[in-house]
Amino acid sequence: MAPSTAVRAWLAPPPPAAVITDPRTRRLVGLEILVVLTVTLGLSAVRSALYLLDAVLQPVPLNEQEVALNAPAAQADLVDLALQLTRVLELVGWGALGAYLLLRAGIALRKVGLDGSRPGRDTLGAAGLAALIGVPGLGLYLVAHALGVSVTIQPTVLDDTWWRTPVLIASAAGNAWAEEVVMVGYLITRLRQLGWSENRSLLVQAVLRGSYHLYQGLGGFIGNIVMGLVFGRVWQRTNRLWMLVGAHLLIDVVAFVGYSLLAGRVSWLP
Repeated sequence: MAPSTAVRAWLAPPPPAAVITDPRTRRLVGLEILVVLTVTLGLSAVRSALYLLDAVLQPVPLNEQEVALNAPAAQADLVDLALQLTRVLELVGWGALGAYLLLRAGIALRKVGLDGSRPGRDTLGAAGLAALIGVPGLGLYLVAHALGVSVTIQPTVLDDTWWRTPVLIASAAGNAWAEEVVMVGYLITRLRQLGWSENRSLLVQAVLRGSYHLYQGLGGFIGNIVMGLVFGRVWQRTNRLWMLVGAHLLIDVVAFVGYSLLAGRVSWLP
């Protein structure tokens, strides 16, 4: 049976990018990528690797060590709230930087899928991607933890305050926006302009995504590489970045808010 039009569109290679040939411009774009990664997720990858190295060097087994993704930042309740929101604002700024630099390069945001032309399809795609990645990802974490190659991840240890759930949702949104815009929309687009192949840029993006999750151990590293490969390829085929942001948001909201509701109440959750 011949593949449907939708399947053919999905399997079709992305349109060729306009490769920058001017040597000076190429150097500036390469420098720009290094600067963006240094001030955002690239530096997080270095920090994460050092955290993992420190954890491995401890006498306590890796799976008996704990990492909190959302932790109190101050003792005073309202100061803590302000610091949590400041962190969210930082993530928003990272994503905004990637989007702004694309605009400065003459690339309209609709070209990377940051437009409102397909809200229904983006929402359905986000839900499907979240299920595809989220459920196996939880299983991978539980297996890695049981094997002793993953730390115990606590998505939140925030106190049970009136603002905990809204802040956890805002944190999920900030993470989703920053990671997908910088790592997929910005990075892969700029690498295309430097003449990198789709597979090469996809792999670099995925490994970098896994690297800034190294603090979680081997499970977090592998799981996020897989997530990067799937998300990156979906974007390369659909060019819909909002779909990726939505899927990432759903995964993190379920992880953060779900953990706050289930921690200590179910036996299978470390």
